[in-house]
Amino acid sequence: MTKSELVEIVSEKTAFTRQESAEFVEQMFEIIKQTLEKGEKIKISGFGNFVVREKQPRRGRNPKTGEEMTIAGRRVLTFRPSQTLRKVLNQGVLSSSQFAESLDSSDEIENL
Repeated sequence: MTKSELVEIVSEKTAFTRQESAEFVEQMFEIIKQTLEKGEKIKISGFGNFVVREKQPRRGRNPKTGEEMTIAGRRVLTFRPSQTLRKVLNQGVLSSSQFAESLDSSDEIENL
C-alpha cells in the first residue's frame, strides 16, 4: 500500500476531501516520525508497538577482503504486532464485528 492509496482510503471512509485526507495522513506520519526521533515508544492498540532501539558498536569484517573492522552503533526501529493483529493475520480475515470484539477483549488496550 502506498501513501496515495492510504489517502484515497481515508477520503472514501470519512467526510474529508482528498486534500484534507492527504494533510491528515502527512500530519500523522510527521507526528510518528517526531515521536520516534525523540526515542519514544509508539503503542497503537490493536495494531502494535514501534520502538527505537540503540545498537552498540560491534566487531565485524569486510566479507570482500576479510579485514576486521568496527561496525558503528546506530538506532534501529522495531515493530512488534499486537496479539489482536497476530490473531487476524493467522486466522484469516475477521469480520469488522469480530475484529471489534477482539479489540474489546484485548488486554493491550491503553489510553493514548
